[in-house]
Amino acid sequence: MPECHTIPCLLSPWSEWSDCSVTCGKGMRTRQRMLKSAAELGDCNEELEQAEKCMLPECPIDCELTEWSQWSECNTSCGKGHMIRTRMIKIEPQFGGAACPETVQRTKCRVRKCLRGAGMEKRRWKEAR
Repeated sequence: MPECHTIPCLLSPWSEWSDCSVTCGKGMRTRQRMLKSAAELGDCNEELEQAEKCMLPECPIDCELTEWSQWSECNTSCGKGHMIRTRMIKIEPQFGGAACPETVQRTKCRVRKCLRGAGMEKRRWKEAR
């Protein structure tokens, strides 16, 4: 019997690699080729698609804060004063992420009027009597 020769399948060249599947960080990219003609007297076991990992610059991470605390007590017992509230940074901004807004707020407060010289007024009243 004459010897049989197989004719391999014919494939197109590989396409260019696709863009990375993400816009930042770790992703995947692929490339393909096509079967031009099937093999004669055999199977075509060549791969038609390839995939590989790709890495782009890290994704921006925005600042993240806790909720505001309760307002503090007024810092004076009478007259005008101020109260503050705070919040903490949970995640610092990275790779160009949004900066942290303020973490301390201050507001005015007013407690009852202060009695000035109350002792003096009592003396004057006694003297007038």
